Amino acid sequence: MAPSLQAVRGMNDLLPAEVARWQRVERCLAQVLAAYGYQEIRLPIVEPTALFERSIGEVTDIVEKEMYTFLDRSGDSLTLRPEGTAGVVRAGIQHGLLYNQQQRWWYRGPMFRHERPQQGRYRQFHQLGVESFGCAGPDIDLEQIALSARLWRRLGLSGLRLELNSLGTPDSRARYRDLLQAYFSAHEGALDEDSRRRLHRNPLRILDSKNPDLQSLIAEAPQLIAHLDEESAAHFAALRAGLDALGIDYVCNPRLVRGLDYYSRTVFEWTTDRLGAQNAVCSGGRYDGLVEQLGGPATPAFGFAIGLERLLALLALDAGDAAPETPHVYLVWQGEAVMPRALQLAERWREALPDLRLVSNAGGGSFKAQFKRADRSGAAYAAVLGESELAAGQVQFKPLRSEAAQQQVALTQAIEWLRTTLTLAERG
Repeated sequence: MAPSLQAVRGMNDLLPAEVARWQRVERCLAQVLAAYGYQEIRLPIVEPTALFERSIGEVTDIVEKEMYTFLDRSGDSLTLRPEGTAGVVRAGIQHGLLYNQQQRWWYRGPMFRHERPQQGRYRQFHQLGVESFGCAGPDIDLEQIALSARLWRRLGLSGLRLELNSLGTPDSRARYRDLLQAYFSAHEGALDEDSRRRLHRNPLRILDSKNPDLQSLIAEAPQLIAHLDEESAAHFAALRAGLDALGIDYVCNPRLVRGLDYYSRTVFEWTTDRLGAQNAVCSGGRYDGLVEQLGGPATPAFGFAIGLERLLALLALDAGDAAPETPHVYLVWQGEAVMPRALQLAERWREALPDLRLVSNAGGGSFKAQFKRADRSGAAYAAVLGESELAAGQVQFKPLRSEAAQQQVALTQAIEWLRTTLTLAERG
């Protein structure tokens, strides 16, 4: 016997009960984003490899170790997207949507990184990302951080901590890079292999090391915040003043550098201590040079991404597993002549009541077998249509979750009965 096929390690199925939880959260997120004027954009899962090498940075763990890259039949190097921002920028440039314009977009979908799977970190994971283009001031930084804080309130999520830093401009960061390189060069013997490799190519990446043996050395390193250019310092001060005015608590974390090379000035993370080592739920910042770096016009930009698996895990800690949305009605029918009328009736009800969740029996079966299916479905009512009901122009509604009496309703009145009994809104 051939071995049973399994999902790829680190790439997980989402079963219907789980999907129902995801859909509720995604609807809430989409409503908040619409309230701020953000529009959804949908992008390919596969992009040219060069897009990520040029945007993320070649001296990053993502590009060096984690990307799923392959040659297609034409010999082109393609990559499953490891993050969403580069694709959004590519789309904006390709379709001419970034020149002298402001855009507010959001996206969601799977991302792929070949990492060691662990709780909160998977090889296929899902992100919701928010991006804005054409706004250079700290006001858009403030708007997006306030938006993310509103998302947590709408979801009923508490206990997240906002961490901020500023990376300055590329020029001020280059000067800081020299200071950092000199500092770590003086302690090169204490560095691990990854850090020594980064020392002369991108020493800021050493600050992002998770190696516990390096944390004391990193803690003593020069701080970027003390070497910002004047304009970046003013930008960061205005952002902090805005957060204070909105009553959004935060801490300044001088070691927060983010894992992607395209960030400049503001970077931020919402973190939690409730998910173990994977503590970042939402991360982002400003990337003013990326559009030009990828061949577009010079365009200021700001964005963030939410790890949906981590967000759902955090919500489950507070609320437990929420029940999936079950049907309102399961339509039980029997008789050869009844079948087309039953399906016609089901379509008429769905047309009149767009919010109605109705399952129509399929695959035949006795009334007893169908009632068992109806009960397993979780439906509140079974609607019963047999030859006698059809002849009388009636349908029987049998409560499945209570001891209430079965009700006989004229077919012409069934829609109104459903609307009233199930409190379904009428929509045009």
